[in-house]
Amino acid sequence: MRKVEYQSFPIIKGRIIIRNSGTIRLGLRTTFNCSINSNYVGLFKTCTIAVGKNAVLEIGDYSGFSGLSLYCSSKIHIGNYVNFGGNVCIWDTDFHPINYIKRRVNDQASICSKPIIIGDDVFVGANSIILKGVQIGDRSIIGAGSVVTKDIPPDQIWAGNPIKFIKNVN
Repeated sequence: MRKVEYQSFPIIKGRIIIRNSGTIRLGLRTTFNCSINSNYVGLFKTCTIAVGKNAVLEIGDYSGFSGLSLYCSSKIHIGNYVNFGGNVCIWDTDFHPINYIKRRVNDQASICSKPIIIGDDVFVGANSIILKGVQIGDRSIIGAGSVVTKDIPPDQIWAGNPIKFIKNVN
């Protein structure tokens, strides 16, 4: 399966698109809901995963995704028992230079990428976006529609755009 390493074959409901030029490691019972019939939250698309040259994507045991968009150009680590609502995007890169002059000439060397680390037992609500350089602590919850641009401590609920602290997990 596209040079993907797995401890048990993932559960894939629908069609998944994978472009792998790096390393992908999946834990036990990773689930991908990739069709409208697999999750009635209102998926916009199938699951897509792109891993660039020398990049590493690691997904722990018993984690699940629905309508995922994941782009890994350096490193993304997702822990065990992590659940993602429909249409979540996880991107560890800016995709393009920030400086407009470098964008004009498509200066690929100036594109910024930073690893993403997501701890165990995290829940990410539907339609959220997790951007480069973010760490989300164990057992935290990200509210639906959030844009995560900064680190989230363990055992906390955060939500919004921009994301802000809501409360501690009881």
